[in-house]
Parts: sequence; C-alpha cells; structure tokens
Amino acid sequence: MSAAALPATSGPTGPWEPCSDRSLERGDPLAGTGGFGARWLLIEIDGAWGTHAFFQSRLDPVLGRALVRRAEAAGIRPVAIRRYGRRADERRGQKHWRWALADARPGLESVRWGAVDDPADLLDVPLDGTAGTVSDRPVLLVCTHARHDQCCAVRGRPVAKTLAGAFPDETWESSHLGGDRFAATMLLLPHGLYYGRVSTTDAASIVERYLRGQIVEEYFRGRSSLSNVIQAAQSFARASSSDDRIDAFVPLLEERTGDAWRVDLAHNGDTVTVLLRETTSAPLLSTCSATRPAPVRQFALESMSRGARPGDGRR
Repeated sequence: MSAAALPATSGPTGPWEPCSDRSLERGDPLAGTGGFGARWLLIEIDGAWGTHAFFQSRLDPVLGRALVRRAEAAGIRPVAIRRYGRRADERRGQKHWRWALADARPGLESVRWGAVDDPADLLDVPLDGTAGTVSDRPVLLVCTHARHDQCCAVRGRPVAKTLAGAFPDETWESSHLGGDRFAATMLLLPHGLYYGRVSTTDAASIVERYLRGQIVEEYFRGRSSLSNVIQAAQSFARASSSDDRIDAFVPLLEERTGDAWRVDLAHNGDTVTVLLRETTSAPLLSTCSATRPAPVRQFALESMSRGARPGDGRR
C-alpha cells in the first residue's frame, strides 16, 4: 500500500515538500539502499534527541562521543533506542541503562541484552559478543528521529505506535538509520533487514512474515550485513523466482568491471548469476534538510542466468 502524501509547509525559500513525498513521486528504487551494519550496538536513551542522539540527549555528550568512537572502531554501528508512548513513561525514575549487541552476519545472527546502573559503565561492556543475556526475540527498530529528518518522525511514529501495539516487548523507536527519503524506515534485527515506505497498514504483517523467515520484497531495501550491490542482486533474483526466504540466495561472488557488476548467488543447488549496471540518478534532494541536489547510486538489471554449481553432479 502506498504511503499517503504529507502536507506541504512553508520553508525559508518557499513551499517545503517532504523528502519522502519527493522520493515516492520519483519512484526511487528501494532495492540496494540499505546502509552497511554487520553488528549493532543499541543504547536506550530516554527522552528527546537532538540532531545526533548520542551527543544531544540526556546522555553526557563527552560519554556519548566516547561510546560512538569505541563502537565504530570495533566495526559496530551505534544506535539510540527508546520505548514508544506509555512504555517510555514507565522508564521515568529508573536509573539503569539498557543496551543490546546484535550480530547481523549470516549464520551468526544473535541479540544479547544487558544493563548498567552508571552510564559510564557502558564503556566497559565487552563488544566481542560475550556479555549480556542471549535473547531469542527479534528487535524491531523504527526510525523516529525528528531532529535528523522530519519525515522520520511524521511517518515513523505512527508505525512505531502500531508495532508497539502488536509487539510491545520487541518494538523500539530508533535514531537515524539512513534512507530518510524512504520513511517510514524500519530495521529488523538480528538479521539486519531494512524496510522502507512502511505504512501502519503493513508494518505488523512485515514483521509476521519475518518471524516466518520471509522477506516482503515490495518494501525491502536490503540486508545490512551485505553490500549494496549484493542487496540489489538478491532483490532482482527474488523477484524473478518468487522465493522470499531470508537465506534463499547466498552470495558467492561480487566482481566489478567498470560500471558493471557480476554477482553469483547460490540457490537450491544452482548458481544464479546477476549482471548489474551501476548508474546514478538525476540530482535530487535526498533529505528534508538538503539544500543542494546530488545524484544517488542506483542499480539496473542487465541480465540473469542460472546454471548448476560446479561439483554438484548434475548434467
């Protein structure tokens, strides 16, 4: 279901049109747009967030910068999280700081939760996956970071409300996830599945399909642990086969020649070879706050073929 247009407002240079509306009107492709994140550090930071949630919130900004530097040095993406509505109100007066480490790498998917009483102790949380308590429940992140982009709040908060009603323990509002023009944006951990243009009508069904090990291609942007090239190739392969299993197309090869890419994917004993052409869009304003149009990276399908994998004994 297509997202409804947001009302335009006046800006300093004339009428302002939400970036998500502009993206929808242009028909910007979703496939291959998920930002990279093999591992994720989630920190619960209650209350309002500024443009950068770790630097402008109730967390001490010096500590926030240290946490971000430490996580990024370990190849981990830090994200601030908070509960929606009444669940957020329940936190008032509580002093502990919850955290989670999520591993989104294929075959290593996991979520571990922990808490500290002093936020400074967050700097001592081991980042090697040995700390915390393992959880068998997913983490559902919906970007509602208003100070980063207005569309994320206007479109994201209704989706967060809907999901919090259906999955109260698993749903969190999150800070910036990327892809503001695709708001409402959602990330499903531990598999790192990015979704865009999520509506209140479809949010719960996307999660229900995820719990069954399936991807909803219509809103899917890509898997965070994979490159944008592989994300796009998998999207084209899924569309051609109607196989929506999360792990249906396993990357075997990613090879570039000029502006062309070859991606080999293992699927049901065969090798699916996807040839892509890397292109750039016309200059566009990709966020609500952008003032200078710039092109974005896109991928077009050149061809797709299927063949038996070497050594499988098939003729």
